[in-house]
Amino acid sequence: MSAGEIAGSMPAAEWVRRQLHYEPRDAALFGQALTHRSAARNNNERLEFLGDAILNLIVARYLYEHYADADEGALSRLRAAVVSGASLARVAAALELGPALAMGAGELKTGGFRRESMLADALEAVCGALFLEAGMETTQRVFLRVLAPALAALDAGAETTAEGQKDAKTRLQEWLQGRGLPLPRYQVVQVEGESHAQTFRVSCEIDALKASALGEGLSRRRAEQAAAQQLLAQLGL
Repeated sequence: MSAGEIAGSMPAAEWVRRQLHYEPRDAALFGQALTHRSAARNNNERLEFLGDAILNLIVARYLYEHYADADEGALSRLRAAVVSGASLARVAAALELGPALAMGAGELKTGGFRRESMLADALEAVCGALFLEAGMETTQRVFLRVLAPALAALDAGAETTAEGQKDAKTRLQEWLQGRGLPLPRYQVVQVEGESHAQTFRVSCEIDALKASALGEGLSRRRAEQAAAQQLLAQLGL
């Protein structure tokens, strides 16, 4: 590395182990993913291109499975909210990606390691590198955990779907009330993962109908919505 090129203060492999909880086999590949074009010709631009596509697929699949009421337009807007540059930059900052990023002296001097576009691009490149080394299943598992806060934040408007339709819990409640039946009972049956990236499994039971369903989500609220949606499906609604 020449005098005009600055390596990150944390080795790429160490950052991957610490923040992604993954043991890299090819440290050079992840080093490339965390190298900005200002630092070397062998930089992260191609990996960024690949990672962008992989991230979009991971998020699209998650939304397809967890937002059964959303149409194509709503799903596209939800995906954009998660994989936007600003959103990915917040995720990268929380993962302390900046100190691991290699960049040119000029970029370092102007605070490039805090720039949204640079952080987001590097996170996409890391996704691309992980996909090349470990395949889709591992990449999906790691990045669903990494993106858990952004995905859970989509629940902020859970009282209505993206198109303004009432959500699954509200529709189920109103259907039961309209028939004079007791409200459903929700119960957390399992919580997995670390405190900042947990997966919840919740049961939804309607004793009067002897009906029950399970739902999973990255927040308790999302898991309850998924369970309610399953029950609605059982009831033909």
